[in-house]
Amino acid sequence: MKTILYTLIAALLCTGCESRFISVDAKQFAEAIKNPQMQIVDARTPQEFRDGHIPRAVNMDINSKDFINQIASLDKTRPVAVYCRSGRRSKIAAEKLVSNGFDVTELDGGIITWEGEIIK
Repeated sequence: MKTILYTLIAALLCTGCESRFISVDAKQFAEAIKNPQMQIVDARTPQEFRDGHIPRAVNMDINSKDFINQIASLDKTRPVAVYCRSGRRSKIAAEKLVSNGFDVTELDGGIITWEGEIIK
């Protein structure tokens, strides 16, 4: 019983320690990227990016070995919006962005939920 109690206390204390990103639906994401200061990151592969991406997005493949070096080119004083195909990779990318000091909004459900403009 004490172990469970200590585990719960530790979990509650750590909850406030971590920076988190916010995950939003496509409509909220569309509103967020209207901000001209928002940097938009497409975390998919280069081929997926070429097949169609959200306007103003830059491709930074979460699976590339130099993802951390790529995000270093972003401005930490400006917010970042990140997406992928279905939301799995963008959540990983968002965690890495947050741990590197960025304020992040993530498209929950990915580009497959997107109803806005796509550039091919």
